[in-house]
Amino acid sequence: MDERLPRVSPTEQIILALLSREKELFGLQIVEQSRGTVKRGTVYVTLGRMHDKGFVDSRTEPRAPGAIGLPRRLYRLTPYGVAVLKTWTRATRALAQLRPAEA
Repeated sequence: MDERLPRVSPTEQIILALLSREKELFGLQIVEQSRGTVKRGTVYVTLGRMHDKGFVDSRTEPRAPGAIGLPRRLYRLTPYGVAVLKTWTRATRALAQLRPAEA
């Protein structure tokens, strides 16, 4: 197998799809919008891995005056992440058409 081809886990596929519909999301929004498919305990680990792969980029949300706690980190697709999602989607559809009919 070619090591240059990106590996995309099922959770990463869901996150790519969610981020393709929204400009930016923070981690807990991803958990909510996935309807429980992406778990709260793994969303940030997965986003970190996706950042390392170049699929997503992030920025820290500006703090409101008087806000307490840590600012949220917002995630968005990179151009590479968009290309990976489009290619993955096309490949999945093409492979589904090749699947033999059930006997």
